[in-house]
Amino acid sequence: MVFSSVVFLFRFLPLFMILYFAAPGRMKNVVLLLGSLFFYAWGEPVYVLLMLFSTLSDYLHGLAIGACRRKGTARIFLVSSLLINLGVLGFFKYANFLIGTVNALGGWSVPLLDLHLPIGISFYTFQTMSYTIDCYRGEARVQRNLLDFAVYVTMFPQLIAGPIVKYRDVQDQLRVRKPDILEIAQGCRRFVAGLAKKVLLANQFGLLWESVKETPSGDLTVLGAWLGIAAFALQIYFDFSGYSDMAIGLGRILGFRFPENFRYPYVSRSVTEFWRRWHISLGSWFREYVYIPLGGNRRGLPRQIFNILLVWMLTGIWHGAGWNFLIWGLWFALWLILEKVFLGKLLERLPAVFGRVYTLAAVLVSWVFFSLEGTGRILGYLGAMFGAGSAGLAGREAVFALRENFLLLAVGAVAATPLAGSLARRMEGAGSGWGIALCRVLEKLILAGLLLASVVYIVEASYNPFLYFRF
Repeated sequence: MVFSSVVFLFRFLPLFMILYFAAPGRMKNVVLLLGSLFFYAWGEPVYVLLMLFSTLSDYLHGLAIGACRRKGTARIFLVSSLLINLGVLGFFKYANFLIGTVNALGGWSVPLLDLHLPIGISFYTFQTMSYTIDCYRGEARVQRNLLDFAVYVTMFPQLIAGPIVKYRDVQDQLRVRKPDILEIAQGCRRFVAGLAKKVLLANQFGLLWESVKETPSGDLTVLGAWLGIAAFALQIYFDFSGYSDMAIGLGRILGFRFPENFRYPYVSRSVTEFWRRWHISLGSWFREYVYIPLGGNRRGLPRQIFNILLVWMLTGIWHGAGWNFLIWGLWFALWLILEKVFLGKLLERLPAVFGRVYTLAAVLVSWVFFSLEGTGRILGYLGAMFGAGSAGLAGREAVFALRENFLLLAVGAVAATPLAGSLARRMEGAGSGWGIALCRVLEKLILAGLLLASVVYIVEASYNPFLYFRF
């Protein structure tokens, strides 16, 4: 079930909220669990059993780790938990990719498995692994209530595409939470803003990207290629950050505080900074559970370079089973290593604009690897971007597309920066009592307009993809 759908907005969500707020005390967790299972089963009825298996497995492993007085014995249960989680994730996500690779390299014809990727498996698997690891480290309390743990794993607001929530961050909220009217109002505002990002911006950029992507590489001009990948960059940002906003907003309505997942990454002055602002919960997970345990930057530069390479290989293949995702991860590893060695210090001495242009260029090139499949297609598109094998600098179709989408691109560029929010805060801070009241009224009118426009789009439009469902 997609947040930006009629079924979710006008059937599931109202009924769920009525039942949730009518339920007394601890019964709220029962309603939340049943609602979350129904939400997931709407699109993945069979794979609900897989999610429940992961839930029960890590619940029991957590109990076993908590019962062990010796660290060595607890480590056995930790390793068991990790092997089961990684085994399940690896089987469903990478089995067909490995079979296809073996067939291609060996000239064999091993049949592919009749599998499709369970929605959200990468996200909830990382959450359950963080729980057992934190229990082993003593950084989280062992959860003895199966209902509360199941709610943590299956919670529908962030089940499908994050943010990835560590158990220790919500362990107290699972037991006691008292959402007040202010929290509910803030959650509603955040949800509406995320919904507008998704349907009014991401979907429009997606249509532009689809039209460019369908163009053969030899027919692309330099302008057309850059216009297309810029459209994809804005699509994936508003798509994913919009979903995160909706998830965080729903969490606040229900009484949970989920971590922020995006902080205007396209204004970054380095690739390092970009990954502190983009998909923050995933970066935090890899840093805490992979990079730092490997030694981080504490064992000298050669070891740090190795750690960065390994982490970004894993980050790449976490996103998908394909060579393009591995290359995408290694592309970022290259720039992160260069920034560690010398480039970071150089960027600090240069005016901010140089860092922003460099970062944006590196990120836009990365989206080519991320969004396209096949070596020939990727190389052809990159060649068109840089004038090799392109149909010229700017053709009639590219100029027409730029003219037709100029306003959309301008709105997207501004919305991808903190400029609008900063301006609103300045206006409210500089105003008198009447000025502040007027700003708040305008905010509510704008949100109401965005909600109405989003609903109209959802009801009438047929193009409503969600990119991160496939990860």
